[in-house]
Order: sequence, then C-alpha cells, then structure tokens
Amino acid sequence: MPTFSTRSATESDLAVISDIYTHAVEHSRSTFDLEPPDLDYWRARLDGQHPGDHLLVAVDEDDRAVGYAYSWSFRPRPAYETTRETSIYLDSKVRGLGVGRMLYPALLETMAISGVHSAVALVALPNPASEALHLAAGFERVGMMKEIGFKFDQWIDVAWYQKMLVTLD
Repeated sequence: MPTFSTRSATESDLAVISDIYTHAVEHSRSTFDLEPPDLDYWRARLDGQHPGDHLLVAVDEDDRAVGYAYSWSFRPRPAYETTRETSIYLDSKVRGLGVGRMLYPALLETMAISGVHSAVALVALPNPASEALHLAAGFERVGMMKEIGFKFDQWIDVAWYQKMLVTLD
C-alpha cells in the first residue's frame, strides 16, 4: 500500500496541480470552470497574499503531488475576511486511498492556525464521495441551491458545507 504525506505546495508542483484540475474541468462536474486556467492562476493561489490563503499538496513516496487542497477568498468584502472557501482535487489514481481524508484536515488545521474562523465548500451534486469527504473532515451541510450551474448540457445543483475553525473573542 502506498504511503502519502502533505506539505505546502511549491512552484514545482504547479504543473501537476494544473493537470489534476484540467482533468476535472474536462471530465467532471466537480468544477464549473469550462476551460482550464493557465499556470498564472495557480501561481496566484501559491502566492496568496491573505493570511488565510493556503495551497497544500498530498505527495507520494517520491514527493510527487497526487492531490491538492486550497483555501481562498469567499467573497471580496471586508466582513468576510475570516471566512475562506476551500477546494480539494485528487488524481484519479489515488481516489479511495485515504488521500483526501489526510489532506483536508491538514488544510483546515493550517487555516485555523492562520486565523480563519469559518471554512466553506461548495459540492456539485450528485457527488457522494465528495459529500462523504466533507462530512468526514467535520463539515456540516448547511444548504443547497438548485440548478446553479450549467455544464455538459445539464443543470447542476450544489450543496454548501461549512466548518467552524476558531472562535473570535
């Protein structure tokens, strides 16, 4: 059984991160992007200027990225400063091997240490694996929106998940 670990992403991980996401854009409803972003998009995620912006990777024994998770702005208004939206994507070869259940808690802990109060995630439906992962990571399903995205010639519903990370005094 392969072993995996997590670490902060580096510039050298961006091509693999981009490949993983490109596969999701082209073959799944888990993202509503219709075209894969370029490497500058991933550099912006890597170089996030907000204390709550993080990009972590799961790596195999050879230190090759096999998945990633990141936190980024939820909304661009000041009152949302301590809320970050999260995303997680895995190489199809490692799905079901516990990589997501290792990677997501690492991201959430990093977010909490940096002062993030609330993590939110959007899951395109149906996606039982992603919903199970979010619940296993301590998220709570807090809502659903119908027909919010249109991809592959169909309307897609989404569920909102939230996890409280730190308490502000």
